Amino acid sequence: MRKSFLHLLIAILSVTGLHSVQAQDSVVNTAESNIHWLGKKVTGQHEGNIALKSGVINLIDGAVTGGSFVVDMTSMSCTDLSGNSAGKLIGHLKSDDFFGVDNHPEASLIFTKVEAKGNGVYTITGDFTIKGKTNPAQFDLTLADGSATAKVIIDRALYDIRYGSNSFFDNLGDKAIYNDFELDVTLKL
Repeated sequence: MRKSFLHLLIAILSVTGLHSVQAQDSVVNTAESNIHWLGKKVTGQHEGNIALKSGVINLIDGAVTGGSFVVDMTSMSCTDLSGNSAGKLIGHLKSDDFFGVDNHPEASLIFTKVEAKGNGVYTITGDFTIKGKTNPAQFDLTLADGSATAKVIIDRALYDIRYGSNSFFDNLGDKAIYNDFELDVTLKL
């Protein structure tokens, strides 16, 4: 009786394919990946790039189930300015007024929930840690052809990044810098 139950269980697993679940960690190629940042203010905007230090996307049978990433905050660059102007902006962004890079050289993201939407698109809920503070955020990630892409909007006020923010200061007028900043992310797996 026991032997026939075991054979039946093996047959069911074979037919349903449950025995062939493939879990995989896909390490992100940091050299070929790109994170482009965009920050806006009342009178304009600035943009640049920042390097991914490490990253892993967890997959089961090709579907995203998790992920974790570390960003090198010291790599921040500006692409819309050059020379001293770019250096001055990046110096200010790395200062304690903004990201406090001397004390917080890394930022991170850990996926906490993944929901498949179909056609390689997933709604990701994750914990971002920036400037030593952790907050959840949600965004869509698209997985296709060995790449993952996402547009992420982060509210800097949640991370106590106060400089020029209407959330912390009154009467800034045209000196105000919007709280939301955008990250356009392309990950090569």
